[in-house]
Amino acid sequence: MSPPARETGASAPLLPELDSPRGRRASVPGAVFNVSTSIIGAGIMSIPATLRVLGVVPAFVLIVLVAVLVDVSVEFMLRFTYSGESKTYAGLMRESFGRLGSVAVQICVMITNLGCLIIYLIIIESLRFSSAVSVLLAVVFVGICSVMAISALLAGKTKSPRLLPQLDNQASFFNLFTAVPVIVTAFTFHFNVHAIGVELGKPADMTSAVRISLVLCAAIYFAIGIFGFLLFGDSIMSDILVNFDQDSGSTIGSLLNDVVRLSYALHLMLVFPLLNFSLRTNIDELLFPKRPLLASDTRRFVALTLVLLAFAYLAAIAIPNIWYFFQFMGSTSAVCLAFIFPGAIALRDVHGISTRRDKIIAGTMVILAIGTSTIAISSNVYSLIGNKS
Repeated sequence: MSPPARETGASAPLLPELDSPRGRRASVPGAVFNVSTSIIGAGIMSIPATLRVLGVVPAFVLIVLVAVLVDVSVEFMLRFTYSGESKTYAGLMRESFGRLGSVAVQICVMITNLGCLIIYLIIIESLRFSSAVSVLLAVVFVGICSVMAISALLAGKTKSPRLLPQLDNQASFFNLFTAVPVIVTAFTFHFNVHAIGVELGKPADMTSAVRISLVLCAAIYFAIGIFGFLLFGDSIMSDILVNFDQDSGSTIGSLLNDVVRLSYALHLMLVFPLLNFSLRTNIDELLFPKRPLLASDTRRFVALTLVLLAFAYLAAIAIPNIWYFFQFMGSTSAVCLAFIFPGAIALRDVHGISTRRDKIIAGTMVILAIGTSTIAISSNVYSLIGNKS
């Protein structure tokens, strides 16, 4: 995946490197921060709510399982990328499924990234930086939550975490599947795999960066889930920042609440440009495939950027609840990008590199993704009809 002579589209860097030595490569630690920044987004806000639905043990198992499957799916993507000539996710799907596959990826990237931008604005409303700062702010957010939870634990004010889910009836069992799309969305970063990997050059470096990032992010997700549940119990909201907006009854508590909300708002502001970059690039490639590079057309660049920002802002005003938005994306576009498309690429095997084990894993991954997403969508529709009646 060596950089092309003239980077275009999704392969072009978000910001140009000024005065960088010729042939200089990105480092694995830098790639870890970039991948972690792509992963840790608004999803962390709803992770504690998944513990309320699933219980601690099933939530931990699900986080680990999704992280492992993401590692497998990214490995499929990287192997087929290095075996072919594509430099983007859309190009990878084009090699296996033609124009239809390329368009499918672009549509899913647009839905997922635009949805995330809308969620970011919803969260911020309820209230050149490096990726390292963004990840640091997320860690600060988790750190403050942990301090508050430990302090409450010592004072005997914590809520008892529920290890297993409460299953009152058949509907309660199927409602468990509604937490899956939230965690899937929280781990979806596949649209940035090529943009980050092209700067590393070595396949092994990107694989290492992805695995380190997945371990780091899984630990952060589970930590915020546990500490959030200890603090708020069953009263935890789909957006945990809403809980921190409540009156704590003390000056120090109110100050910590404000610091938590501010640190995460700053984190989202730093992640926002990364997703907007990928979204804008995919929309431009889909709508204007034969036009000059977007970065060279200032008028088109500014117009597209303003339209996307305006639409995201208006949608954020109209959609106040992020839980259902996560479920929609996690059951449709995000699950396609994270599992179904990579699995389909391995099954199609246009380069003849998939082993029998690869195809079994890919098939299982696709079946699990389709099955859980179908149940989640059905449960949401059933709940919606039940509420109306």
